[in-house]
Amino acid sequence: MKIAILSRNTRLYSTKRLVEAARVRGHVVRVFDPLRCYVRIAPGASSIRYKGKEVRDIDAVIPRIGTTSTFYGTAVLRQLEMMGVYTPNPSDAVLRARDKLRCLQILAAQGIDMPVTVFGDNPDDADDVLALLGDPPHVIKLNEGSQGTGVVLAEKRAASQSVIEAFRGLYANFLVQEFVAEAKGSDLRCFVVGKKVVAAMQRDAIPGDFRANLHRGGTALAAVLSAEEKRIAVRAAGALGLGIAGVDLLRSKRGPLLLEVNASPGLEGIEAATGVDVAGAIMGLLEAQAREGSAETRPHRRPVRA
Repeated sequence: MKIAILSRNTRLYSTKRLVEAARVRGHVVRVFDPLRCYVRIAPGASSIRYKGKEVRDIDAVIPRIGTTSTFYGTAVLRQLEMMGVYTPNPSDAVLRARDKLRCLQILAAQGIDMPVTVFGDNPDDADDVLALLGDPPHVIKLNEGSQGTGVVLAEKRAASQSVIEAFRGLYANFLVQEFVAEAKGSDLRCFVVGKKVVAAMQRDAIPGDFRANLHRGGTALAAVLSAEEKRIAVRAAGALGLGIAGVDLLRSKRGPLLLEVNASPGLEGIEAATGVDVAGAIMGLLEAQAREGSAETRPHRRPVRA
């Protein structure tokens, strides 16, 4: 297969591992910075160029699109899809996961349990919005933050109101959630590939913090998931349309709670913690899709060319 990886940095661990896994299996792979791709759109004559050369004959694309390039990156991905290239994470699915509020609305409608979440826009409604949530502590997070950035724990109602006012002053979109104290600063990262959890780790926050993200200094160990935790992770990824996803769960008194879903989950932490070849599992998914045949998986497949 000829595989494209949309990534802004070829030196990132996740990008390098995907390239390595593809080449070990005999595939041709190229990394494209999505911000250096540009598109010609015309009926029957659309094309994508990269650094002056036309991008063509790609069989599959793996998007590794960061939050700062969501709009442009998903536009490039969408164009590849429309030209017949298979992707395990379609552009619309990436957008659904990237918008935390939209993601939670979709998954709540599917009956997946999660921390109680509220949002509101008008300052006059702030008291009633917080009343819907219950007593503090409250977790206030930016709608499109990542790696634990833009997430604040407010231990008193006055603090919640102050943070909300600050975010509103920045014209930022945010949501407010209940704080699940019994999780004790730990969460589960479930790495879903296809319809299976291929690896899982428990992340623990550093002392004095409640965010378990590894980028915030958290630590990780391989985790053994219950059947219910696996079921929720696979179901959440599927509900959003993602073939590759990092699904974050909390263990609570009322059972597993979905925290969020990441459409571009990093490989370094989970491969180090579990020893699982996650990059290889992703290549296995692409190969399985290819074996199913173009008639089923890519009914409109044609070379990516003008």
